Amino acid sequence: MVTARGSRRRIRFRRDRRGRGLRGPLYPSSVPVSRSRSQRFDALVLEALEPIEQRWHAELTQLDVAVDEVPEITSTTPEKVVWDDDVVVDSNVPLARLVPAGVDRRGLPTRARIVLYRRPLEARARDGTDMADLLHDVLVEQVATYLGLDPDVIEGQ
Repeated sequence: MVTARGSRRRIRFRRDRRGRGLRGPLYPSSVPVSRSRSQRFDALVLEALEPIEQRWHAELTQLDVAVDEVPEITSTTPEKVVWDDDVVVDSNVPLARLVPAGVDRRGLPTRARIVLYRRPLEARARDGTDMADLLHDVLVEQVATYLGLDPDVIEGQ
Protein backbone atom coordinates (compact mmCIF):
# COMPACT_ATOMS: atom_id res chain seq x y z
CA MET A 1 0.00 0.00 0.00
CA VAL A 2 1.22 3.44 -0.85
CA THR A 3 0.54 6.23 1.60
CA ALA A 4 0.37 9.97 0.93
CA ARG A 5 4.07 10.36 1.71
CA GLY A 6 5.10 7.77 -0.85
CA SER A 7 6.49 5.23 1.63
CA ARG A 8 5.44 1.61 1.48
CA ARG A 9 3.78 -0.03 4.41
CA ARG A 10 2.86 -3.61 4.89
CA ILE A 11 -0.70 -4.45 5.91
CA ARG A 12 -1.47 -7.66 7.72
CA PHE A 13 -4.98 -9.02 7.54
CA ARG A 14 -6.02 -10.98 10.58
CA ARG A 15 -9.19 -12.90 11.02
CA ASP A 16 -9.43 -12.47 14.75
CA ARG A 17 -8.17 -9.36 16.37
CA ARG A 18 -6.02 -9.92 19.47
CA GLY A 19 -6.34 -13.70 19.16
CA ARG A 20 -9.76 -13.94 20.80
CA GLY A 21 -11.44 -16.05 18.15
CA LEU A 22 -14.05 -15.35 15.55
CA ARG A 23 -16.06 -12.17 15.64
CA GLY A 24 -19.82 -12.31 15.31
CA PRO A 25 -22.28 -15.16 15.74
CA LEU A 26 -21.12 -18.72 15.29
CA TYR A 27 -24.47 -19.96 14.06
CA PRO A 28 -26.99 -18.38 11.74
CA SER A 29 -30.14 -17.10 13.44
CA SER A 30 -32.27 -19.72 11.65
CA VAL A 31 -30.57 -22.59 13.52
CA PRO A 32 -32.21 -23.61 16.85
CA VAL A 33 -28.90 -23.58 18.74
CA SER A 34 -28.63 -19.82 18.25
CA ARG A 35 -31.78 -19.15 20.33
CA SER A 36 -31.50 -17.72 23.83
CA ARG A 37 -32.58 -19.62 26.95
CA SER A 38 -35.82 -17.69 27.16
CA GLN A 39 -36.60 -18.36 23.49
CA ARG A 40 -35.96 -22.08 23.99
CA PHE A 41 -38.19 -22.03 27.08
CA ASP A 42 -40.98 -20.30 25.14
CA ALA A 43 -40.74 -22.96 22.43
CA LEU A 44 -41.01 -25.70 25.10
CA VAL A 45 -44.08 -24.00 26.58
CA LEU A 46 -45.79 -23.91 23.18
CA GLU A 47 -44.86 -27.55 22.61
CA ALA A 48 -46.26 -28.60 26.01
CA LEU A 49 -49.43 -26.57 25.51
CA GLU A 50 -50.22 -27.90 22.05
CA PRO A 51 -51.86 -31.25 23.00
CA ILE A 52 -53.92 -29.57 25.74
CA GLU A 53 -55.06 -26.83 23.38
CA GLN A 54 -55.96 -29.31 20.66
CA ARG A 55 -58.26 -31.22 23.00
CA TRP A 56 -59.76 -28.24 24.88
CA HIS A 57 -59.61 -25.54 22.20
CA ALA A 58 -63.22 -24.36 22.56
CA GLU A 59 -62.92 -23.99 26.35
CA LEU A 60 -59.54 -22.20 26.21
CA THR A 61 -60.39 -19.39 23.77
CA GLN A 62 -60.50 -16.83 26.61
CA LEU A 63 -57.25 -18.00 28.26
CA ASP A 64 -53.76 -16.60 27.63
CA VAL A 65 -50.44 -18.15 28.60
CA ALA A 66 -47.57 -15.88 29.64
CA VAL A 67 -44.01 -16.40 30.88
CA ASP A 68 -42.30 -14.32 33.57
CA GLU A 69 -38.71 -14.71 34.76
CA VAL A 70 -39.53 -14.97 38.46
CA PRO A 71 -42.62 -14.45 40.61
CA GLU A 72 -43.27 -11.14 42.27
CA ILE A 73 -43.12 -11.52 46.06
CA THR A 74 -43.91 -8.67 48.42
CA SER A 75 -43.05 -10.43 51.67
CA THR A 76 -39.40 -10.79 52.73
CA THR A 77 -39.35 -14.14 54.53
CA PRO A 78 -40.28 -17.46 52.91
CA GLU A 79 -42.04 -18.64 56.08
CA LYS A 80 -44.59 -15.81 55.88
CA VAL A 81 -45.54 -16.41 52.24
CA VAL A 82 -48.88 -18.18 51.83
CA TRP A 83 -49.89 -19.03 48.29
CA ASP A 84 -53.47 -19.10 46.99
CA ASP A 85 -55.02 -22.19 45.41
CA ASP A 86 -54.37 -20.77 41.94
CA VAL A 87 -50.57 -21.07 42.40
CA VAL A 88 -48.60 -24.26 41.66
CA VAL A 89 -45.94 -24.48 44.37
CA ASP A 90 -42.92 -26.77 44.84
CA SER A 91 -41.15 -26.44 48.21
CA ASN A 92 -42.86 -23.06 48.75
CA VAL A 93 -41.51 -21.77 45.41
CA PRO A 94 -44.22 -20.83 42.91
CA LEU A 95 -43.86 -22.38 39.46
CA ALA A 96 -47.01 -20.96 37.86
CA ARG A 97 -50.08 -18.89 38.67
CA LEU A 98 -53.58 -18.65 37.26
CA VAL A 99 -54.69 -15.04 37.06
CA PRO A 100 -58.49 -14.91 36.70
CA ALA A 101 -60.26 -12.61 34.26
CA GLY A 102 -61.06 -9.24 35.72
CA VAL A 103 -60.67 -5.51 35.25
CA ASP A 104 -57.36 -3.64 35.11
CA ARG A 105 -56.48 -0.25 36.68
CA ARG A 106 -57.90 1.65 33.73
CA GLY A 107 -61.23 -0.17 33.97
CA LEU A 108 -60.64 -2.34 30.89
CA PRO A 109 -61.55 -6.04 31.00
CA THR A 110 -58.68 -8.53 31.12
CA ARG A 111 -58.59 -12.14 30.04
CA ALA A 112 -57.68 -15.02 32.32
CA ARG A 113 -54.05 -16.11 31.97
CA ILE A 114 -51.63 -18.71 33.18
CA VAL A 115 -48.27 -17.21 34.14
CA LEU A 116 -45.34 -19.63 34.10
CA TYR A 117 -42.20 -18.65 36.02
CA ARG A 118 -39.19 -19.57 33.89
CA ARG A 119 -36.33 -19.53 36.41
CA PRO A 120 -38.00 -21.67 39.12
CA LEU A 121 -39.13 -24.16 36.47
CA GLU A 122 -35.63 -24.34 34.98
CA ALA A 123 -34.17 -24.87 38.46
CA ARG A 124 -36.50 -27.85 39.02
CA ALA A 125 -35.76 -29.61 35.72
CA ARG A 126 -32.69 -31.79 35.24
CA ASP A 127 -32.69 -31.78 31.44
CA GLY A 128 -34.82 -30.96 28.39
CA THR A 129 -37.05 -34.02 28.70
CA ASP A 130 -37.65 -33.36 32.38
CA MET A 131 -38.47 -29.72 31.55
CA ALA A 132 -41.02 -30.77 28.91
CA ASP A 133 -42.69 -33.15 31.38
CA LEU A 134 -42.69 -30.55 34.16
CA LEU A 135 -44.19 -27.90 31.88
CA HIS A 136 -46.88 -30.32 30.72
CA ASP A 137 -47.78 -31.24 34.31
CA VAL A 138 -47.94 -27.61 35.43
CA LEU A 139 -50.03 -26.59 32.43
CA VAL A 140 -52.42 -29.50 32.96
CA GLU A 141 -52.87 -28.52 36.60
CA GLN A 142 -53.45 -24.85 35.76
CA VAL A 143 -55.89 -25.60 32.93
CA ALA A 144 -57.77 -27.98 35.25
CA THR A 145 -58.03 -25.22 37.85
CA TYR A 146 -59.21 -22.76 35.18
CA LEU A 147 -61.90 -25.13 33.90
CA GLY A 148 -62.83 -26.44 37.35
CA LEU A 149 -62.03 -30.02 36.37
CA ASP A 150 -59.81 -32.80 37.66
CA PRO A 151 -56.31 -32.86 36.10
CA ASP A 152 -56.89 -36.47 34.97
CA VAL A 153 -59.82 -35.27 32.85
CA ILE A 154 -57.61 -32.68 31.17
CA GLU A 155 -54.99 -35.30 30.34
CA GLY A 156 -57.63 -37.65 28.98
CA GLN A 157 -57.03 -40.50 31.43
